[in-house]
Amino acid sequence: MTATAVVTGLGVTAPNGLGTDDYWTATCDGRSGIGAVTRFDAAGYPSRLAGEVPGFVARDHLPSRLIPQTDHMTHLALVAADWALADADVEPEQWPEFDMGVVTASSSGGFEFGQGELQNLWSKGGQYVSAYQSFAWFYAVNTGQISIRNGMRGASGVLVSDQAGGLDAVAHARRQIRKGCRLVVSGGVDGSICPWGWVAQLAGGRLSTSDDPARAYRPFDPEAAGHVPGEGGALLVVEDGESAQARGARVYGEIAGYGATFDPKPGSGREPGLRRAIGLALADAGLAPGDVDVVFADAAAVPELDRAEAEAIGTRLARRGVPARSGAPGAIGAGGHGARHRARVRRLQLRHDLAPRRPVIPARVASLRRETNMGSQQLTIDVLKRILREAAGEDESIDLEGDILDLDFQALGYDSLALLETGGRIEREYAIQLDDTTITEAETPRALLAAVNDRLAAVHAV
Repeated sequence: MTATAVVTGLGVTAPNGLGTDDYWTATCDGRSGIGAVTRFDAAGYPSRLAGEVPGFVARDHLPSRLIPQTDHMTHLALVAADWALADADVEPEQWPEFDMGVVTASSSGGFEFGQGELQNLWSKGGQYVSAYQSFAWFYAVNTGQISIRNGMRGASGVLVSDQAGGLDAVAHARRQIRKGCRLVVSGGVDGSICPWGWVAQLAGGRLSTSDDPARAYRPFDPEAAGHVPGEGGALLVVEDGESAQARGARVYGEIAGYGATFDPKPGSGREPGLRRAIGLALADAGLAPGDVDVVFADAAAVPELDRAEAEAIGTRLARRGVPARSGAPGAIGAGGHGARHRARVRRLQLRHDLAPRRPVIPARVASLRRETNMGSQQLTIDVLKRILREAAGEDESIDLEGDILDLDFQALGYDSLALLETGGRIEREYAIQLDDTTITEAETPRALLAAVNDRLAAVHAV
């Protein structure tokens, strides 16, 4: 059976909270992390607000020898990793070093460190450039420094994918768990609040130019005019489910599903890939739209991007009014609820959440779902009807009564995404793997039954 990837530790260094407790308190209070830039003089720039991590002094948390070797964002990452490991009750020196890996994301690397060394080069000469510049600026520096500090020599890597990077990193951590790694520190911590990093972000044309912290970031609002850059992030301890259970670890949830797509070429007239990504994540997790209790939106605060995201959420998930939460970027969205702007607290009983990445569900519930039909030799039409109803959620236009064996899926109201969700549920219940084309190319329930039962026969014959 495929290994489960569960979260057993959290470490947060965010603009609205240093540490998980402070961050969670700020979230519940609706406290913003936006304020005037203090890390450099931003008076001459069109954007002058940022989300800076408050009260962070590197020497209070890290050995003095490390500080001159690394960028500010790496200081934040090292501390977040320390806190995540402590939260998971993991002492790395007591674990086999090749059982532990690190996968992080970075959109820019150590820009602030690099800017200082470039200034030394231009103003003083090459002999004044630090040897540490060779790695302190690099995208993979957080992964490398966390690995060295904690003796983690297992599967590791870095992803460079901007806003979704931390979430892509967590998905990659799940892949490494499934390949046999016992534990992966994963997520994203970034920081480019310096002139060099600021100019790079301004070039994208999507930064808010408002000087009012209460109104600068207004996603899904008629007055939306861009986002406010921030620093920090979250790191998670992603662990093999059986390993976590064996050592009695507290489990926050399971990384149950993931979907990623590319948008089409601008001007093509084709819809963005968001709707398909949601469907892929749900199918991977074996969930129907009705199973999702909350959505963490990217919330770019750019009207056309907000509109595309709202349409995708509305099409795939909002038939029953699922709550959506904005302002929880990257791995922070996986670690908890963000609060980069004004907020209204709502108390929810959550089973599954979804951002532009994957739902997280309790490991115990996931295990029960997998065990439902694991011993069955055959998928019957009655079970298939039940799974199809679950995949359809609350879509009352779909009629599965009577003999539907030879009716076309398209005529029944199922597109390829709904069929992928159906396939994901079948995989989860029967503990098998199905090729996506096997599912989407089945034109009728009879054809799908035949394909699934052929696969089940092959599995049970082994």
